[in-house]
Amino acid sequence: AGVDARFVKDGTARANAVRTGDVDIAEAIPVAQAATLDKDTLKEAGTTRTTSLQLNTRTGPFKDPGLRAAARSAIDSAALVKGVFEGYADPGAGIYGPAVTWAESKRVKPAGRAKPARPDGTSITLATYDNRPELPEVAQVVQQQLQKAGFTVKLEVREYSRLESDALAGKFDAFIGARNSLLDTGDPVGILASDYTCDGGYNLALLCDKKVDRAVAAADRTDGTGERQDAAMAAEAAVLGTDAVVPLAHQRIIAGVSTRVRGVLLDPYERTLVGTGTRR
Repeated sequence: AGVDARFVKDGTARANAVRTGDVDIAEAIPVAQAATLDKDTLKEAGTTRTTSLQLNTRTGPFKDPGLRAAARSAIDSAALVKGVFEGYADPGAGIYGPAVTWAESKRVKPAGRAKPARPDGTSITLATYDNRPELPEVAQVVQQQLQKAGFTVKLEVREYSRLESDALAGKFDAFIGARNSLLDTGDPVGILASDYTCDGGYNLALLCDKKVDRAVAAADRTDGTGERQDAAMAAEAAVLGTDAVVPLAHQRIIAGVSTRVRGVLLDPYERTLVGTGTRR
């Protein structure tokens, strides 16, 4: 007959509400709470959301492509997936993950990457936010991996609204964030233009590379679904070739759904949950 919806900020409380039968559906169950749910009430699906390490290419140590390459080489995304996401994610393959079903068959290997330099104790500041409970833990593991490679890493964690302006201003050397690559329009070129071009409005890596801009512009001019996808993957390879971004993990939706409910929609774009076929 209808839907009663409420906002519950705490992920543990959302999981508890499913266990006690207080709610029929709870979305965005934290990875740490997944094991507490009965198997019959735990639902998961791939998403177009990717957790990435963005490296400040404009100022600081990561202005050097060799140190960016050293950081990229230091990251073990499989260890992140196993240790932090407890298997509820896929290792970082690119800007687009497995939920973008056409991407893997069209992926282009990055070319022209710099040779990794020796960090020799280079000091960097790594920032992330705690609105997504898994990100501080991801940052701690990345900090350890970078330290093992020879970097000296200071970690800074804040609430997102208190972090974004500083990140966009380049006040950190590295930034870990979760980004839905196809949320706004479903067009794969959109995120490349906003996040990795000289004029991009959400360019956390502060990347300004002529080769990347040309590749993104060429993709933007391309019509036809398949052709536009091919051009987007060529542009993705150009971005990854700069080592401005290191994809860490492609996240999965974890939802708690009562056994009384059927027809819940686990949308990889994270826009739909309840539809006309959802019933209790």
